Amino acid sequence: MVETSAAKPRTTRKAVIPAAGLGTRFLPATKAVPKELLPVVDKPALEYIVEESAAAGLDDVLLVTGRGKSAMVDHFDRRPDLEKSLEEKGKTAELNAVRRSSEIASINTCRQGEPKGLGHAVLCAASHVGDEPFAVMLGDDLIDARDPILPTMLDVQEEHGGIVLALLEVPREHIKRYGIVAVENTGRTGEGHLGDIVRVTDMVEKPDPDEAPSNLAIIGRYVLPAEIFEAIRNTKPGAGGEIQLTDAMADLLKAGTPVHGVVFKGRRYDTGAKIDYLKATVLLGVDHEELGSEFREWLTDYVKTSLA
Repeated sequence: MVETSAAKPRTTRKAVIPAAGLGTRFLPATKAVPKELLPVVDKPALEYIVEESAAAGLDDVLLVTGRGKSAMVDHFDRRPDLEKSLEEKGKTAELNAVRRSSEIASINTCRQGEPKGLGHAVLCAASHVGDEPFAVMLGDDLIDARDPILPTMLDVQEEHGGIVLALLEVPREHIKRYGIVAVENTGRTGEGHLGDIVRVTDMVEKPDPDEAPSNLAIIGRYVLPAEIFEAIRNTKPGAGGEIQLTDAMADLLKAGTPVHGVVFKGRRYDTGAKIDYLKATVLLGVDHEELGSEFREWLTDYVKTSLA
């Protein structure tokens, strides 16, 4: 078993959230509003990610943004005028929610001048990260706060160095959407919602299912060493004509960098496509502390009526 503790001092202190995409799958909703700020129940998807980072002890967060995305940084700023108005109206719950968003973590930002792929977005973080290991967290993957994986990933990286990936078993028809890995067992497992802790022996970006080494997909959580930046600089455009992070990691693996994976079996919400975003909203909605009971009752009645 791997013991995890967010309070334990670690080498890794920073998280990078690539958030420069255009959000074209959600147009026209994302014409003026970054997709990362679309609400999932009662707060933006991005806020869930920052909360997860801070809960794992990574409260230095870098947002890699693009043109028209300054609202993401604004969301985590203080709003004295709004706070004063809420306070005067006695809206304590709303006031606390607004203040909390500015207190979760230290938010920094850098710009990705043009969309050249995830690898290039990560490279934009090089000057902020320096020579430390760091986490990369993709905003399309929401991990339920009750099923954390990042603390275990950080512990594995602290023990072994190198790269640590979050892995998920996916259906065969979904293999082509992900980076896929080949693994060998280490004989170790995580706790509860975490499966095997494995050693990664190969990885490939978006393979054909017939050629994939497994059905274990890399999902949106990575812990990376600073050596990844030089690997990305030497990586040529790959799948989709973009600089792929998977290709850079594969080069480090071939050069002898240890790569481990933690298999995730907990609650994960994909917000990267419209149908998945709707599913995430429903799944989180029915468990919401304030709204869940009423929403679940309405949803149950609606399903019964619509299927009658």
